[in-house]
Amino acid sequence: MDYTCFEVDLCEKVAHIQLNRPEAFNSMVPEFWTELPRIVEEFDASGEARAIVISSTGKHFTAGMDLSVFGSGGLESEERAERGRRRAELRRRLLHLQNSFSCLDRARVPVLAAIQGGCIGGGVDLISACDMRYCTQDAFFCIQEINIGMTADVGTFPRLPHILPQGLVRELAYTGRRLSAQEARDSGLVNCVYDSHEALVEGVMGKASEIAARSPLAVWGSKEMLNYARDHSIADGLDYIATWQAGMLHPDDMIESFKAKKEGREADFPDLLPDRNNL
Repeated sequence: MDYTCFEVDLCEKVAHIQLNRPEAFNSMVPEFWTELPRIVEEFDASGEARAIVISSTGKHFTAGMDLSVFGSGGLESEERAERGRRRAELRRRLLHLQNSFSCLDRARVPVLAAIQGGCIGGGVDLISACDMRYCTQDAFFCIQEINIGMTADVGTFPRLPHILPQGLVRELAYTGRRLSAQEARDSGLVNCVYDSHEALVEGVMGKASEIAARSPLAVWGSKEMLNYARDHSIADGLDYIATWQAGMLHPDDMIESFKAKKEGREADFPDLLPDRNNL
């Protein structure tokens, strides 16, 4: 399928979603917000992908939300409508935008972000919803919304404080300054900094391939537990993992892991079953 904003590929169980509007610094036009969740949810539903990599093209990862999203076809409601209805419609549309990144959090497989150059505004919302982040030496991160007189509203503030220290998040949010690649590495926003864009994509695709070689059920369970623990108490997390294991822990994947190791080969695990409700 052809997309306005993306190039999409699936190779050896790794899905690769590339932002592909480098001439416009991969700004997030209206089509972006419907195409991304559609792509992610299709991969998630099919069960064919065991990891998803989101990368970009050109000088910058993304310049963030395009101004066209704020126009009459985006966040503005019908001018003649009653005020309460206009505000309710604005809320509904914001929730739609938020879902474009929340689908990354909900996906059964890990999502890895490969970031080069600027990751601005909505880009920070996007990468905050990914499982892991990696970047190039020239990368920088900016909560741009404060610089244009608004509050970030598509996922940065609910998620970023779970990744970075509160004080640093607040500094970035209140000042709109750029966070450099080295600061991002030192503070834990990214796992690794690469010398070039080519090395970045190669490295992140390699990491995704490592994940794809593991039991997809065990990886899904790990993501489910990590997300649940993030959003609940320790006691709740312990209770949930006990319940999950009671239903999902079966010996077949463990037997295959031990057998493959003994025979000196890669383990061969079945894919997750398709989610036929969303195919």
